[in-house]
Amino acid sequence: MNRIFCVVLVLICLPLCTFGQKTHQSYAGQEARPIKVFAPEEVQAYLEGQGMGLAKAAELNHYPGPKHVLELSEKLQLTSQQISEAQAIYNKMHSEAVRVGKQIVEKEKSLDSLFATAKISDERLVALANDISRRQGELRIIHLRAHLSMKKLLSDAQITEYDKLRGYDQNAGMHHQHHQ
Repeated sequence: MNRIFCVVLVLICLPLCTFGQKTHQSYAGQEARPIKVFAPEEVQAYLEGQGMGLAKAAELNHYPGPKHVLELSEKLQLTSQQISEAQAIYNKMHSEAVRVGKQIVEKEKSLDSLFATAKISDERLVALANDISRRQGELRIIHLRAHLSMKKLLSDAQITEYDKLRGYDQNAGMHHQHHQ
């Protein structure tokens, strides 16, 4: 009985010990990055205006994204007018996301440089961190607004089909409430 208790205790504690070991070396290898906070693919995503999951709250609650709507336009049986409007929504979102993404990368580069050269001060830290946070919020709003616009453009049937084509669970909270 006592031996079983010890085995169970070890099995419960083992994952916690492994987690603790991993956190000590979590940044190893990242010190050579040009911008320490971003992996190269993250920098590229910002510069290309990619979604990066910023609109997941919309996407997973039946607010389709313009890029995927356009990719699925034939299967969604979009009208030529819907395709034209979806393209306009995407183009606006993409150009704004690229603009703000570039700003975020530049600001993070500045922050990294200030730390690397030991020229950081509390005032500069606060100003840059707040500026970066504001721009990240702006970027998220850009992506979420595009999803909001797409919801207004599509019919309930098209949204249901979109969710199905994207592999989302159709039984979890079907609240389309289409507005034209």
